[in-house]
Amino acid sequence: MKTDERREARRLRALGWSVKEIERELEVARSSVSVWVRDIELGPLERERLIRRSRLGPYVAARRKATRARDLRSTYQQEGRRRARESDGSYAAGCMLYWAEGSKGRNTVQISNSDPELIAFFARFLRSHFDVEPAAMRLALHLFPDHLATQADIEGVWLGHLGLTRAALTKSQVNVYSKYSQKKRNGKLPYGTAKLSVHSTRIVQTIYGSIQEYGGFDRPAWLD
Repeated sequence: MKTDERREARRLRALGWSVKEIERELEVARSSVSVWVRDIELGPLERERLIRRSRLGPYVAARRKATRARDLRSTYQQEGRRRARESDGSYAAGCMLYWAEGSKGRNTVQISNSDPELIAFFARFLRSHFDVEPAAMRLALHLFPDHLATQADIEGVWLGHLGLTRAALTKSQVNVYSKYSQKKRNGKLPYGTAKLSVHSTRIVQTIYGSIQEYGGFDRPAWLD
């Protein structure tokens, strides 16, 4: 019998510790702790502490999870700084493009533009430098009412430039005309705009690290 652990478990229980806390503190089986402390009756103060600690449990767990996630993002950014020092011009070009045109989300690479060649360049950047498979890419189009008659053709233009199949295409959104437009756009944005997305904390945080290295600055907001 683990006499010392049993004695300490009973002492902690009398102070209002939960069975789970004691298990974690003493590194013993929860079943053993339950047996050791089951006859201990808690006073009002100890019960209050136990209730308070149980309510804080989810908050503490969430804080620990957030800290681990932040540390991981920091690791990715450090990798990005290293890549910036060692990579070629095509890598730098992709990072600079993302600095200018990319959304600055924490866990997703996302870039929007009306130029199919620009989006295609960034797709090649993701494939070349991060081994992103086409199946991981999602393409969303934003169109206007006058595009509806040729929507399938426009979608084909985007997919062809990016080398993607229709499986990558999400439902296109159609922007309605404003009351001031008189329903005339005079040939502007002939293909609408496209948003290319890849859900990857590793990639977006690596790019952020590289951008900061190239630019010679620190931006904590991209980490938090």
